Amino acid sequence: MSLRATPFPVVIAAPSGAGKTSIARALVERNPDVVFSISATTRPARAYEVHGRDYYFVDDREFDRMIEAGELVEWAVVHGHRYGTPAAGIAAALERGETVVLDIDVQGARQIRRAFPDAVLVFILPPSGAELGRRLAGRGSEAGPERIRRLENARRELPAAAEFDYIIENDDLERAVCALESILVAERHRWRRYVDPEAEVERLRREVDEILTRRE
Repeated sequence: MSLRATPFPVVIAAPSGAGKTSIARALVERNPDVVFSISATTRPARAYEVHGRDYYFVDDREFDRMIEAGELVEWAVVHGHRYGTPAAGIAAALERGETVVLDIDVQGARQIRRAFPDAVLVFILPPSGAELGRRLAGRGSEAGPERIRRLENARRELPAAAEFDYIIENDDLERAVCALESILVAERHRWRRYVDPEAEVERLRREVDEILTRRE
């Protein structure tokens, strides 16, 4: 077989605390042909986060420069801080034939859809509002007012799930990652993602014709 599928971006979006980053990280760790798109942000790094691995942590001046230079394929203000996706990272991954995963917000997902019409958009739902609140409280990195702001943002973002191609309920991390892997497998087998599938079908038809001709 000589079928070859073209790579595509996968956008994972969710309300803060739904677990999209954990799902994205697990997907990348388990699949060597899937890579993570590292976003730039102006928010401070959390204690466990590393510059260049989790995010590119930059100040407002550098973020402005990246916008002016056209280096960001999308950017948005989320929870009072700016987040953006460097275009170079996506382009490099697709050129290598890899599936690139973007862990971004709803605003960014809409912009990626416009820039990459073939992107696959997946929305992660928490199992309940109470669980979402517990997860945010369990982080320990958001004080009371910040947690309330994130819950208010979640309330506004949830209806956007209808704009996505798929939804996954993250009631169990393993099940959620398996569901996402299944989506990737299915998407990679879409007819439109293959490079010249008509030629492959025609080649097979000719080979069958040769067998039939020899039998005559």
